[in-house]
Amino acid sequence: MKKIKIYTSPTCGYCEMAKDYFKEKKIKFAEVDVAKDPKAAENLVKESGQMGVPVITIGLGKDKKIIVGFDQGKLEEIFS
Repeated sequence: MKKIKIYTSPTCGYCEMAKDYFKEKKIKFAEVDVAKDPKAAENLVKESGQMGVPVITIGLGKDKKIIVGFDQGKLEEIFS
């Protein structure tokens, strides 16, 4: 099973869509609310170059994939 992390904020509709997608598919994920965790927000920018959410990271190390936004097509490719 791949490690999945979703960087979110409370007012982000696309974040909710991403979380709903993973819940529907019964895929476990860790949620990181960047509004509550400034250090996580810094890590988000370092890791992805993005300041917006959602950002979804899948896997670890060299094999890590970073998806900016809720891109259902990319997620389907990875998880099907």
